Amino acid sequence: MASSSESFVDGLPVAWYNLAADLPEPPPPMLEPSRDEPLEPSRLAAFMPAALAEQEFSRQRWVPIPPEVLEAYRSWRPTALVRATRLEKHLRTPARIYFKDESRSPPGSHKLNTAIPQAYYASQQGFRRLVTESGAGQWGCSLAMACSMFALECKVFMVNVSAQQRPYRRTLMRLWGGEVVVSPSLQTALGRRLLARDQNYRGSIGVAIAESIETALGETGAGYACGSIYNYVMLHQTVIGLETAQQLAALGETPDVVIGSIGAGSNFAGLAFPFIGQRLAGKPTRFLAAEPRACPSLTRGRYRYDHTDAAGLTPRVKMHTLGHTYVPPDIYACGLRYHGCAPLVSHLVNLGVVEPIAISEPAALRAGWLLAATEGVIAAPESAYAIRAAINEAVRCRRQHTSECIVFCLSGHGLCDMEAYDAYLSKRPKISAEKASLIELLRAGKLRLA
Repeated sequence: MASSSESFVDGLPVAWYNLAADLPEPPPPMLEPSRDEPLEPSRLAAFMPAALAEQEFSRQRWVPIPPEVLEAYRSWRPTALVRATRLEKHLRTPARIYFKDESRSPPGSHKLNTAIPQAYYASQQGFRRLVTESGAGQWGCSLAMACSMFALECKVFMVNVSAQQRPYRRTLMRLWGGEVVVSPSLQTALGRRLLARDQNYRGSIGVAIAESIETALGETGAGYACGSIYNYVMLHQTVIGLETAQQLAALGETPDVVIGSIGAGSNFAGLAFPFIGQRLAGKPTRFLAAEPRACPSLTRGRYRYDHTDAAGLTPRVKMHTLGHTYVPPDIYACGLRYHGCAPLVSHLVNLGVVEPIAISEPAALRAGWLLAATEGVIAAPESAYAIRAAINEAVRCRRQHTSECIVFCLSGHGLCDMEAYDAYLSKRPKISAEKASLIELLRAGKLRLA
């Protein structure tokens, strides 16, 4: 990366970093939905703001953040970089574990980093409404808040299983003026077809994307907003990694391992891409993308062209995919129940730069519980996959007697996800016959990871 990456104001970067400018091989092009021909930016601009379509295809290394977006960012950014010293002590590891705490945004996740610029560009172009999908609800909450900031209407198709598990995220969307529709719905042709076959259809992010795009294309003044997968979303999220790099440098640290949980890819890319830019310039760093074993697009999917939605409305991108009609099993990390992974991340996996790993839901929730017990931080189930991977790396360092710097992204809080932790706690065995407190046992070092 160029020296301009050091351009910060009050700890906040003034430009997003575009990794596409520094890749050793350009990623495969986006294709037309039904033809093997490269897609023109104007085709994307048919259902989203033109500025975003331009960013999708850009190879410009640094993209200036508009002043209005910077001003909005300043209400909660820069976010804290936290050293997990009590977790380190419990694990008896020589490793130094840091996490970038993206849970401190008003909606409680990293998703606001891209929701604000998307709403800003839509308002500049004269859109009246933005329509979107949401898996766990974090993206829907963020877009609803961003739309309220720029006087836009917001409509969110929320995956059925997630809407049932997270009623308070639906409430948050409504508090910020968003209209919430459970997906699949009777409002779209796809939704009606699916419900005719199964009125209890649990839904998927791919289905919700298709319903969102069908709706946006059918309404005058409406545009589509995307919470992950696309290059411009990864671009906006790089504020995470740019801040982290500056904060680590101030501590005299250089990361040896960078970790993010991954579904479609936005929080992993946001943390990792600026550091991947440094690795491509010669700095040795490992990058781990932790996905659910129940939805293993990177570790079990095929690297091929596929649609990003379930109905085949969207352009085709080359990515690791389980197939756009795939419906993942129900897991508490609903935000990671996506059939594919971002083209840029998939490209990096294919180049051997990013290492994907699959983690079981019980192992992830146990890691989230341990972070809460040691550091007092309640992580979203999605973030727990990154925590699990960080713990595994810290244990490796203990066994190998190596002192490494491990950094992961805490993508959001779990205060709306108590059902997941309640289910975990109800299934785990009693701590001790004497019912000693969890903290006392942790301090005594009597609890071990499974």
